[in-house]
Amino acid sequence: MESFDYIVIGGGSGGSAAAGRLAVDGTQRVCLIEAGGRNDNLLIKTPGFMPFIRNSSNYQFDTVPQKGLNGRVGYQPRGKGLGGSSAINAMVYIRGNKWDYDNWADMGCDGWSYDDVLPWFKQCESNERGADDYHGAGGPLFVSNQRSPNPTSHAFVEAAAELQLRTNNDFNGEQQDGFGLYQVTQRDGERWSAARGYVEPIRNQGNFAVRTDTLVEKLVVEQGRVTGVMVRRGKSSEMLYARRGVILSAGAFNSPQILMLSGIGPAEHLKSQGIDVVLDRKEVGANLQDHIDYVSGWSTKSDVPIGGTLKGTLKMAAAIVEHRRKRTGAMTTCYAEAGGFWTVMDDAPAPDIQWHFVPAVLEDHGRENVKGYGFSMHACVLRPESKGSVRLGSKDAASAPVIDPNFLDDDRDIAALREGIRLSHRIADAPPMQVYEPTDRHPVNLQDDAALDELIRNRADTVYHPVGTCRMGSDAEAIVDPKLKVNGLDGLWIADASIMPKIVSGNTNAPSIMIGERCADFILNA
Repeated sequence: MESFDYIVIGGGSGGSAAAGRLAVDGTQRVCLIEAGGRNDNLLIKTPGFMPFIRNSSNYQFDTVPQKGLNGRVGYQPRGKGLGGSSAINAMVYIRGNKWDYDNWADMGCDGWSYDDVLPWFKQCESNERGADDYHGAGGPLFVSNQRSPNPTSHAFVEAAAELQLRTNNDFNGEQQDGFGLYQVTQRDGERWSAARGYVEPIRNQGNFAVRTDTLVEKLVVEQGRVTGVMVRRGKSSEMLYARRGVILSAGAFNSPQILMLSGIGPAEHLKSQGIDVVLDRKEVGANLQDHIDYVSGWSTKSDVPIGGTLKGTLKMAAAIVEHRRKRTGAMTTCYAEAGGFWTVMDDAPAPDIQWHFVPAVLEDHGRENVKGYGFSMHACVLRPESKGSVRLGSKDAASAPVIDPNFLDDDRDIAALREGIRLSHRIADAPPMQVYEPTDRHPVNLQDDAALDELIRNRADTVYHPVGTCRMGSDAEAIVDPKLKVNGLDGLWIADASIMPKIVSGNTNAPSIMIGERCADFILNA
């Protein structure tokens, strides 16, 4: 039986950061376990290949039928392999709003206010703009300006400005609200995942073992302490021993799944699956939150956007050659090139809608092949009130968990989304966008609430930010305390988006990396 000081489960955003920081000085023997592969290939590293990333790098989860989406089954892509979702996402670098973290502190998460987390975001970051009051320049995570954004992305920002919506050149600076181009997690025109930042530079250190294609079956718990992990590689299972502890970083779906497979979770549910109860914790898998999102789409007569035509294919071929030679050009696109944050509801404490502008037509998460040219505007509800759950569907760790985001259960969510969509159309109607002669792909009477709501329920889905299923807090029901230690067990911490008590107002990759950094620090300085 092989033993380590620490075992980290999951090589995604939080896990890569936690494992890298625990192992980097060489004094701790650390094992990073990842169910997927290395993700060390051109499809991952080349930003423009994002729509063509292999299925082996994506869990491709589905939800249960969603009542709020007229019974539709939602799609939940999640990264598999080193880097996790940071290896397949749109590379948008957003931390959330100051209010989010101050609210966490108000909810009982001592030490997680904005002033507490800002130094950690700066420590993570190596921003090409340099260090300042809000940014770092020496961290493992490279953050860059986009090299070759599409002209329509600039037009989107100009259109917002014509509507007197402020232009913002730094959504992670003093003020979040406004519209602009996103910074991205890229270095020299290539995707820079959490694994490239934290794992790859030290993977050959003698104290650091990286086990890919290795499935975690369950945690081993002895007398109230997590002492190891049962893993499966191929058809063989073995136990890996952790002398000092285990860090669970498998994400908002798989972290609660692994806890429940280990007998940690709602007792009645575990019994129904034939699992012996080790620790009855009813909130494991509860509190699931996600950004519900609607994609408005327009076809254009112009061929300036990214298009699915013969001409578009030839342009892409030329762009691939340019990228291989210079790491510049259209293949550096993150697709979600521009966007913004704005407040549409009167009682919101911070911007409540986020936009992602894509210079291409998107249908069904990009899974539908669309010919021609166009652009799309995502509008997502930043702080949804609806909450769902994650449960087991099987005792087999290789089976997908049962995911129920419970989208649009709370009417406040659809009310906010409605206003976000209306603003999307106002931006599309402004002169800088009309230059491209757009035609609405899903026309509706925007002033008819009932008709707009029906369209939303027929087309809305996730924007890929599930959180909250292993909630942090200082109350008795919280799964982890503010130092990320699991309540009721020794030797177990959680370091991923599942610990968020409330979803952040923005993309979740950067906050997940920050959480991984902090978890390692809590452990090393306990």
